[in-house]
Amino acid sequence: MTYGGGSALRACGCAAAGLLVLTGCSAGGGAKSGADERTPTATATATATATAGAASGSPGASAAPAPTKPAAAPLVPEVDESKQPRTAAEARALLGRIVVDREAFGPEMVRRTPFESDPSHWPVLDEACVWQTSGLPEDVLATSTRYFQLPAQEGRGRVRINVTVTVHRNRQDSGWETAHAMEEVLRCPDQKLREGEELKGLWGASLYQGEQLNGWTEDAFTESGRYVSEEDGGPHPYLWSQGQFGPVTIAVAGKAAEGFTQEALSALVVQGTARMMLQAKQQLGKAAG
Repeated sequence: MTYGGGSALRACGCAAAGLLVLTGCSAGGGAKSGADERTPTATATATATATAGAASGSPGASAAPAPTKPAAAPLVPEVDESKQPRTAAEARALLGRIVVDREAFGPEMVRRTPFESDPSHWPVLDEACVWQTSGLPEDVLATSTRYFQLPAQEGRGRVRINVTVTVHRNRQDSGWETAHAMEEVLRCPDQKLREGEELKGLWGASLYQGEQLNGWTEDAFTESGRYVSEEDGGPHPYLWSQGQFGPVTIAVAGKAAEGFTQEALSALVVQGTARMMLQAKQQLGKAAG
């Protein structure tokens, strides 16, 4: 796979752009109700036919109705409440069907050691802007973070990717998780991940479904800044992307390295978030029709 501007990156960019175009096309206001409502095409056809009829001496001529196109499936389907997990065991099973493995990022990606987080731990940003671990909050049924990397090679340092899936008790609780993420960036633009590893100059943006071009998730949050590490050097680009569907939040964090561009990092993050959001919708969304 080419990282830093090759065909794989362009394909990923086109896929993301396609989602934005679809969202933009569906963002207009709804049609008015009433027997006289017509599409612009139907109105133009009727005018042209009536004019032709008058010219040909056929005053009774009228336009044929314009064909009706089937409605496109929504990018964010309605959540099927009956599919929502009620217990921790059900939540862990659901989480396992949503979270991705290294194959989602291409053949060069490998698992790190440790590969998965402790399922009983929850990250907490303390008052000093240092990340700590705590027990699971009451509103969380299950959570898991997996750790991957692109190993260093000639001309490129090690690139780290983390993916996280959290299953809450309901949609309101998962929405609060996104709100807290935004609050953390505003409170702590510089954060200490652990000894010798920090994030600098963070800024974030949160968009509800339908705001601007967010048509892929109920609530989207993006965070970016610079990553500095005693082991990996820096500063390097850092990116976090998070989405919500029903009681589930999915997120991908990327830490770039020397010789690895911001665009290439964004492409990997998009690959992971898109795959997990699709799988969340397949697991919890109402069937079309």
